[in-house]
Parts: sequence; structure tokens; C-alpha cells
Amino acid sequence: MPILYSFRRCPYAIRARMALLSSKIAVELREIILRDKPASMLEYSPKGTVPVLVLNDNRVIDESREIISWALQHNDPEQLLRTDKTQIKQLIDQNDGDFKASLDRYKYADRYPEKTMLEYRSDGEQFLALLEQRLGQHRFLIDDKPSVADLAIFPFIRQFAHVDKAWFDQSQYNNLQRWLNGFLESAAFERCMQKRPPWKPGDSTEFFQ
Repeated sequence: MPILYSFRRCPYAIRARMALLSSKIAVELREIILRDKPASMLEYSPKGTVPVLVLNDNRVIDESREIISWALQHNDPEQLLRTDKTQIKQLIDQNDGDFKASLDRYKYADRYPEKTMLEYRSDGEQFLALLEQRLGQHRFLIDDKPSVADLAIFPFIRQFAHVDKAWFDQSQYNNLQRWLNGFLESAAFERCMQKRPPWKPGDSTEFFQ
């Protein structure tokens, strides 16, 4: 069985777990603490970031987008993959690039004194506005069915929203709120976010499927 090193709240790990759930591929889940990373994970992936997926043949996938691709290429019952990948790639690239940079600065504004927290939020809102506009045209980011873009992006919007939840809830992003709540209230997300104790060598196997 593949082994997944994960951290519950990390948006990269969330989207990898959501893809694995969608693909119905069972893995052994090893929840880690970022300040005390297990030696076995660092042996597989010295860069020390989650998620890390160790396959049965000891091949290692340590990028969330590659884990998503691997899982859904094996099994994609919800048809999250699309034949036209251009729009999906562009949206995820924007999310993982400029928006993630703005999110980090908005969340930890005291570490980045070049701008104020509100200015960093305004930077991030450029991406929110783009998603809001798309969600005004159809239920999900690409069309009326969820795609890899939705799965890969919603954990980061969740994190952005929770920096100042009161502001986000009363903002003008009504379509985005509806879309995000749909994921947060889903049974899959509830399973994805189940709390587990940190893994230690010798622990019994924790299955995730």
C-alpha cells in the first residue's frame, strides 16, 4: 500500500488527500508535525515538505500536483480530469504562484513589513475576483462539474478566507462563498480533515481511503 506523509492543515496536503479520496486509492496515512519531521520522510524526500507519497516500488512523488495527477490517472470516477487542460493549468499556476505569495503575506503580514495586511489582502483579491467572475458563469471553475482546478484551489481559498473570516463572509464574493462552502460541507472534506495523532515508527497502520 502506498504511504502518504501529510499534515492535516496544509493546503497542498489537503488537495492531495482529496484527490486520493476521489480516486478511491487507499494509502497508509502518516500524519506529521512540521517542526519534528520523521527521519523516514526526510530519507524519501530531503526537501522536507508535505505531501510525500511513497509508492509500492519505492518511487517517491513529493509534489501535490503530481500526486493528484498520479491518483486520477489511475482512477477518475468523478471525471475531474479534462481533455482540455489549458484553462486548468493556467488557474492552478496563478493559484500556486502570485496568489499563494499574496496569501502568505496576508496571513503573516508582520513578517513582510513592505506592505500592510490590507494591502496584501487587496493583492490576493485580484485572484478572488477572477474566480468570482468564473463562478458567476457556471457552478465550478471550468464548467458545471468539479474539475482538478476546483480540487487544487479550494484549500488555498479556505486558508485565505480564514485569515479574517468575518470580512470574507460579508464580502462581495457571493459565488466564491457558495463554491467554497460546498467543498467545506462535503462528506469528502470531513473525511479528509479527520484529526489523527502524529505518526511514530512502530505505530499501527492508519488507513486513509
